[in-house]
Amino acid sequence: MRLLAILLLMTGAAAAAEYRVLAGHGGPVMDIAVSADGTQALTASFDNSVGLWDLATGNVTWLEAHEAAVKTVIFTSATTAASAGDDFAIELWDLTGNQPPTKLLGHLGQIKDLAISPDGLTLASASWDGTIGLWDLTTKTSRAMLQGHTSAVNDVIFADNGATLISASADGTIRTWDAATGAPKRILLRHGFGVTCLLLNEAAGWLVYGATDGGTRVIDLKTDEILADLTLERRPVLDIAADPDFTQIAVGDGEGHIMIVDTATWAIEHDFRAAKAGPIWALAYTGDGQSVLAAGIDDAAYEWPIGAKKDGPIMATNQRSFLRAPDTMDNGERQFRRKCSICHSLTDDGTRRAGPTLAGLFGRKAGSIPGYIYSDSVAGADLIWNDTTIDQLFDQGPEHYIPGTKMPMQRIAAPQDRADLIRFLKNNT
Repeated sequence: MRLLAILLLMTGAAAAAEYRVLAGHGGPVMDIAVSADGTQALTASFDNSVGLWDLATGNVTWLEAHEAAVKTVIFTSATTAASAGDDFAIELWDLTGNQPPTKLLGHLGQIKDLAISPDGLTLASASWDGTIGLWDLTTKTSRAMLQGHTSAVNDVIFADNGATLISASADGTIRTWDAATGAPKRILLRHGFGVTCLLLNEAAGWLVYGATDGGTRVIDLKTDEILADLTLERRPVLDIAADPDFTQIAVGDGEGHIMIVDTATWAIEHDFRAAKAGPIWALAYTGDGQSVLAAGIDDAAYEWPIGAKKDGPIMATNQRSFLRAPDTMDNGERQFRRKCSICHSLTDDGTRRAGPTLAGLFGRKAGSIPGYIYSDSVAGADLIWNDTTIDQLFDQGPEHYIPGTKMPMQRIAAPQDRADLIRFLKNNT
């Protein structure tokens, strides 16, 4: 277990923190969940890990089992959680540490979202393979795979006390399903552009959805009428979250803004740029509803008090190396920064990354760094990294050169580009 303190960043001589940062991941944070009692948070990251944070002390426990980027996390009870992502797998976690994680397999594409039924017995998963998975958490087995969407499923939520599922898809529809039988019920909405996220307040009778064209609308669950249109000229909408009492919602978009909306009047109370660059991928309110946690292209999640002074962006203020201007680098470094740096570091500095450090790469056996969780195919490969094997890796693509690897599909077609990358790696590892 590795413990990191939450960095408290102060403004001027103020006695209270203007915001705080959950720092320690080695890749962008893709999702955030806060426990029902507000004492803990989960973060999902591109570095293949889940962070379990004590929000009072800032201590973090790293949950490691995924073989690719983690895209979604959820508390399934006070002591359990689930996560899923680009390895097509769901991991069920015992947060007390008494039991190892359980892996659920069945999807054929990345898993974008998870939802838990009100009774805590059924998990639903939304996958880019176009299906919705239903999983029995008592037996830890698959119940059904629901088919009907014609493209990636981005979000899923339970309704009607767990009797109904509502799903959102890149096919532009919001659909409802019988959660017991898996049978489709009806198409609730045809938006025309992909629907990215959903938020339901069943007691108040409304559903909010966000879409790739920037559409953000509130639907009356009884009449299907539009109660409010919150659409701004920013796209896409990537996440929507509500405070514990549903008195306000937060909407994050691909251009780095957070919009805070009063649900009594559907008036926009605050609208601010939270990131200098890049998207707002994830939002979650703290347990007291006084702050919103947000994440984007940085390797951290940020807490921003609602209504606090907002002098400027706090996220993505330091340019990521993979976004540097091409003319500031030679070709070898450019290949590395754009295609390797988000997953790999050049030095053995202990920084968390999705891939192992490249320090000492040449002459090293594949799958040999202690403590890193390799795929079985890489761990068992009879392969030494050198000019020839690195060239072949990117000429053929990792998925063909080492079938079963968790490295993303990545070819470098031009021989000169591969040669320049190898030269850069030799000089810097």
